[in-house]
Amino acid sequence: MSKKALVKYVEDTLVTKKEFPIFKAGDTVTVHYKIKEGDKERIQQFQGVVLQRSGENATETFTVRKVSGSTGVERIFPFASPFIEKIDVNKRGVVRRARIFYLRELKGKKARIKEKRV
Repeated sequence: MSKKALVKYVEDTLVTKKEFPIFKAGDTVTVHYKIKEGDKERIQQFQGVVLQRSGENATETFTVRKVSGSTGVERIFPFASPFIEKIDVNKRGVVRRARIFYLRELKGKKARIKEKRV
């Protein structure tokens, strides 16, 4: 067996993949994330704009950015994380790129993303 075949076998058998809604860069999502503090457990929500999706299969991740106060906060979530409870898609955005890092330099009304009409 080749290395690629071994890695694929491990990913298919050992990594449990949850079903999440389909979203892409520009969409506004809320990630419900489990946090353990001591022996207690709670669910924290992180709502923001998806900047990018990268990787594939078990190594796929997505980056979410929100502005808290006047500070931009970005967080990278792995899809295979057991701590992600669920993902809600709040808005579908219209962007023309797969990675919208230009949003980092924009502030206020300029940082708005046009909403997709159904």
